[in-house]
Amino acid sequence: MEKLISELHRLYLPVAAAVTPQDWQRHLDGQAPLPLAPADGKVRAAAMAFPFKAGQEEGQHWNRLCDAANELQTRFGLPAPAVSVSGDSGYCLWLSLESPAPASLVQDFVSLLQAAVMPDVDAPPPALPPLPPCLHPATDKWSAFIHPGMGASFADGSGLDVAPPLAGQVGFLEGLHSISAAQFADVLGRLRAGTATEAAPPAPQEAAPGLLLKDATLEDIVRHLHSKNIEPSFRFLK
Repeated sequence: MEKLISELHRLYLPVAAAVTPQDWQRHLDGQAPLPLAPADGKVRAAAMAFPFKAGQEEGQHWNRLCDAANELQTRFGLPAPAVSVSGDSGYCLWLSLESPAPASLVQDFVSLLQAAVMPDVDAPPPALPPLPPCLHPATDKWSAFIHPGMGASFADGSGLDVAPPLAGQVGFLEGLHSISAAQFADVLGRLRAGTATEAAPPAPQEAAPGLLLKDATLEDIVRHLHSKNIEPSFRFLK
């Protein structure tokens, strides 16, 4: 529990937030999600909701999410996002800010990003969704961070029917990085100016560990988890 809370603090929770065991249990139970916006109104979490649309061909929903997540990295030079299932009917991409920013500014950033990479998806709601993992009270399914190669297992974007192993959740977060203040200002400026497509590509670098892989096999996923001393024990809904 402590390691997962530490990773959530590193990436998404307010800097000064204190999480007691009681707070954590209420969050897991879906009764009182951990607050992502403190009294000063500045946040470090940015979430791009990707709701499932009925009528799409099987796998199309996930493939489009992969394209969008990769575009955040290749077109905008942003760190790899975390990927989660909502526990309801969709996915979510989670970005982390190194420096807290006003919630309204982050919402503007997310709306512009989403319009750039997913123009046919409705604008994100102003309120951040509950931070995974936690139980969705309306569906009794669990939201959870997932490995980038696992998403196709959730054809309808629904959640887990059992609580995810906390060690696995840590493994999906520990290699992720935050958006620096300079990156945030640069990308926001480009988006507002409508020049995002004209920006020079980022310098060549080693592939980010969180880059979404559409063709990852089950063996690839298990090998990745074993490399982090994590024994996979998910049971998915299809």
